[in-house]
Amino acid sequence: MTSAACCPDSVPGRRRSVALPTPSSAAPPPPSTATDADAFKILLEMKIKKRQKKPTLPSTVTELDAEDGSKVYVVGTAHFSDSSKKDVVKTIQDVQPDVVVVELCQYRVSMLKMDEKTLLKEAKEINLEKLQQAIKQNGVMSGLMQMLLLKVSAHITEQLGMAPGGEFREAFKEASKVPFCKFHLGDRPIPVTFKRAIAALSFWQKVKLAWGLCFLSDPISKDDVEKCKQKDLLEQMMAEMIGEFPDLHRTIVSERDIYLTYMLKQAAKQIELPRASESEPRKYIPAVVVGVVGMGHVPGIEKNWNSDLNIQEIMSVPPPSASNKIFKFVIKATVFGLMGYGCYRIGQRTVQFILSMPAAQNYLQKLTEIRSHH
Repeated sequence: MTSAACCPDSVPGRRRSVALPTPSSAAPPPPSTATDADAFKILLEMKIKKRQKKPTLPSTVTELDAEDGSKVYVVGTAHFSDSSKKDVVKTIQDVQPDVVVVELCQYRVSMLKMDEKTLLKEAKEINLEKLQQAIKQNGVMSGLMQMLLLKVSAHITEQLGMAPGGEFREAFKEASKVPFCKFHLGDRPIPVTFKRAIAALSFWQKVKLAWGLCFLSDPISKDDVEKCKQKDLLEQMMAEMIGEFPDLHRTIVSERDIYLTYMLKQAAKQIELPRASESEPRKYIPAVVVGVVGMGHVPGIEKNWNSDLNIQEIMSVPPPSASNKIFKFVIKATVFGLMGYGCYRIGQRTVQFILSMPAAQNYLQKLTEIRSHH
C-alpha cells in the first residue's frame, strides 16, 4: 500500500487524509476542459446510481443527517471482531461514500499498511526498544501509559490470536474501490490524549492504574468479543479499570467522542461539482460519509452531533503538575536503581566466578606466600 499523507498536528481539527492506492480514489483535479467535466460527471453519476437509496444496513450502523443534507453512516465496531469487518465492508459497498473516516490518528496509521501476520507478531511483542521509542516520542509518563495500554491490547491479541484494527484495514481497502472516495484519519493524536489523561490523575491514581494494567491476565474468548458488540471489548476493559477515575474517562473517552464528531462533521461538507469554465456557476451536492469507530464512541457521537463543537480546548496539553513531577522522579529513580542493582549483582557474580578459577586461586596462594616471607 502507499504511505499515508497526514496533516500536521499543529493545525487542530484539520482533516487528516490518507492517500489511497488507486488513482480513482484521489480527489480529482479541477477539469481544464468541458470533456474533463463531462467525464467526471459521468463517473459520479455511475457512482450515485450504484448507491442504494434505502440500503438495508447492519444493526451496528447509526445514520446521522447533516444540516446541508449530507448523510453520515457511523459503523460501531468491536476492535477484535470478524463480524465488525463484514459490517464495514457491506456499509461501504452499499452507500458508495465520498469520504471514509476511521478512528485512527497518524501515530497508529501503520496498522493500515501491515498484513495480519505482521501485526499479530508486532502486537504480541512489547519490549524495551518499544518502551524507549514510546518515551522518546511522547515523554516518560505518556510513553509508559501508551505501553501499558498496548499491554492490554496485546493480552487480547494473545488470547484471541487476532490482530487489532481489522475493521480499519477493511475500510481502507473498500474505500480504494469507490471512485473519488477520500480516506480521513479522524481520531485525536495519541500523545495529546495520553498527556491530558496523565495530567488528570493524582500520584496515587497513576500508581493504582499502572498496577491494574500490569497485572491484567483474565482469559478472553471470541464469544466474549461478540457479546461486547454493544460496547467494544478493549474500551469496556479500560472502562472497568478507569471507572473510579471520572477525569480519566473524560479524557480517554468523552473528549475523543467530541473530536470524532467534529471530524465527521468536517467530512460531511457538500461536494462541489466540476465546472466547464470559470463563468459557470458553482454547484454542490450533499456528501455521503462512512465513519468507522469503536462501538463505545457511538452514543457520544450521537449526543454531540447537533452541538456547536470547539476542539481547541481538548487539543491543549496542560503543564506538568507537582504529582506528575514526583511520579516521573519515582519512575526514573526506580529504573536507575534497578539498573544499578543489576550491575552490582553482575559485578559481584563476575568477581566470585574469577576468584573460583584455579589460575586465580594459584595466583592468590603465591601472593599470600610472598607476603608471609616478607
